[in-house]
Amino acid sequence: MLFLLNSNKMFFMFILFFSTLISISSNSWLGCWIGLEINLLSFIPLISKSNNLLNSEASLKYFLTQSIASVNFLFSILLLMIFIKNFELNYFFSILINSSLLMKMGSVPFHFWFPNIMEGLSWMNCFILMSWQKISPMILLSYYMNMNFIMLITIMNVIIGSLGGFNQLSLRKLMAFSSINNLGWMMISLMISENLWMFYFFLYSFLIFIICMLFYNLNIFYMNQLYNFNMNFLIKISIMINFFSLGGLPPFLGFFPKWIIINFLLNNNFFIISFIFVMMSLILLFLYIRIIYSSLLFFNFKLKWFKIFIKNKNFIFINWFNLISMLGMILSTLFFF
Repeated sequence: MLFLLNSNKMFFMFILFFSTLISISSNSWLGCWIGLEINLLSFIPLISKSNNLLNSEASLKYFLTQSIASVNFLFSILLLMIFIKNFELNYFFSILINSSLLMKMGSVPFHFWFPNIMEGLSWMNCFILMSWQKISPMILLSYYMNMNFIMLITIMNVIIGSLGGFNQLSLRKLMAFSSINNLGWMMISLMISENLWMFYFFLYSFLIFIICMLFYNLNIFYMNQLYNFNMNFLIKISIMINFFSLGGLPPFLGFFPKWIIINFLLNNNFFIISFIFVMMSLILLFLYIRIIYSSLLFFNFKLKWFKIFIKNKNFIFINWFNLISMLGMILSTLFFF
């Protein structure tokens, strides 16, 4: 993995990690804002490549959207400090702060930049954008959350994240809409319990890491490449297992946190919200099955002019991760003891 061996990128990865710690450990809103800015400036060099037009375009779009969100966030916290004793305006400022953080995460209704930027990134950068870059905004969101507003945004995330994946031929855009859908699940888990959010976020990051590593090693970016590529049967099984787990199909690992969330919603009489979450998960699972059908069940053929170069044929560590994903329900029961 040349991505991890590059010393310059390792330096910026360290700054990226350090900036997240600054944001979540700061005791003032201004310190949180500084951490978010350092995070932005450290992620731009990771995704920009001078010899790749899509990477350069994605880095510019990311910089512009994150800058707008940062300005809105700074403006909101300054107004909050000025009018801190005005309780009527505090409700409005909470929506402004939440909206700025939602824009940084790529949440609905500020999600339009997210799939376009994902399309111009490598798989490893896609993984960072879908996982690590959501930690700081999510934790800051928990500090000053407008419950009614976030509940509405959560439902919209789940719906648009599922329906937006239709007619997508790009696997990166499909994963982007999948991330928007899972962001809705993470936000409602954050409203229930921070420990539940940490559990859900860890499992989600674990699953998309395996998927991104599979596509990175196979050098696959589009759906038609799955039709035209004769893969090893073990790799096909790996893709199937991890997409089933990401969709929340029992008995795989991804089902367990969604089961806890739905159980909590039903126990607290949120029947309509539970119905929406379950139905949208089924739609997203259908999109995953379409990928599995393309790679596993459909007859694969080779074309003379169509060739894919596998970057790394060593899938041993990915197979170990797949074993954990398969035994997910057995391992997850240990949390009850």
